[in-house]
Amino acid sequence: MRSIWNGAISFGLVSIPVKLMNATESHAVSFRQIHTEDGGRIRYRKVCELEDREVSQAEIGKAYEDADGSMIPITDEDLSHLPIPTARTIEIVAFVPRERIDPLQMGTAYYLAASGAPAAKPYTLLREALGRSDRVAIAKFALRGRERLGMLRVSGDAIVMHGLLWPDEVRTPEGVAPDAGVTVREQELDLADALMDTLGEIDLDDLHDEYREALEEVIAAKAAGEAPPEAPGPAEPGKVLDLMAALESSVRAARESRGGEGTGTAEVRTLERRERPARRTPKETGGKKSTSTAAGKTAAGKTQARKSTSAARKSTAETDEKTTAKSAKTAHAAHTAKTAKSAKTTKTAQTAKTAKTAQKTPDRSTARKTAAEATAGSTVGKGAAKKTASSRRRGA
Repeated sequence: MRSIWNGAISFGLVSIPVKLMNATESHAVSFRQIHTEDGGRIRYRKVCELEDREVSQAEIGKAYEDADGSMIPITDEDLSHLPIPTARTIEIVAFVPRERIDPLQMGTAYYLAASGAPAAKPYTLLREALGRSDRVAIAKFALRGRERLGMLRVSGDAIVMHGLLWPDEVRTPEGVAPDAGVTVREQELDLADALMDTLGEIDLDDLHDEYREALEEVIAAKAAGEAPPEAPGPAEPGKVLDLMAALESSVRAARESRGGEGTGTAEVRTLERRERPARRTPKETGGKKSTSTAAGKTAAGKTQARKSTSAARKSTAETDEKTTAKSAKTAHAAHTAKTAKSAKTTKTAQTAKTAKTAQKTPDRSTARKTAAEATAGSTVGKGAAKKTASSRRRGA
């Protein structure tokens, strides 16, 4: 690998000469711009505006454009003499846990290789210290005309440095999350966990760029004068009416794709059985709530009806007070007459009984005693009748 930067790692008072090399490469298919009418290639030529002629790369330098449009030349020598210690040094400023680094800050990755035999031991020392502490080193370095932030970590037997964005270069996620509050049920989380477990882990070496492979097939076919392969039609997106059903189908499809159709079905059915009590509870609670509400409405209706009846009675009593009093008096008189008639009937029956008893009993004293009892009974009957009539009068 070709080095793109030479310098040293500053580790306290220890200096480790290193070379910086790109740790990644792009395999994207590149295109050239052409003239569509004749296929001629479109080229960009670098032309000097003052001389109106094309210049070579060796004649091109750097300059800073000032606010008034004037150019201030900046040479490589100027950049090498910047008044900062990181011009040619990767200066380690701290060691922090891995979790402290937000992946949003991570950018281009570089390999740091020991430059020369004297750098082997301090390089190994730093590598072993990083590996044993399970921490990463935060460093500052200058590259391509600017100071950058980096993170050093161990990868195998090498030290890797990731370029980091400065904290103020990472945007806040304002307006990204849904505005409305969304509630996720436990059953849905269970199915999501089951889907995650079903997909499981995968060897990243098995993944490849299918888009690049398809593009290469198209290029090969056109180069051979053949028709490019036809792409399958896009699948029609279906509406997900039920999130639970979609999750269950996803779990089943994932199981089938991994050769475990039976296992997937059993897993989904197990989750369904586990969900039923949780689904039934809201229905039962809702039913009780509806019954309670209906009962409350019925009770309220009855109470309102009673109130209405009471009000109607009160209104009738107020408007027809005289008629009510007269009716009550008439009813009392009728009741009194009925009571008196009943008492008279009782007295007649007692008298007849007494006479009959006297005829059967030859003893005159017994007859007299019976007559006296009958007379006393009649008197008690009258008293009871009068007492009843008085009670009715007071109640009226």
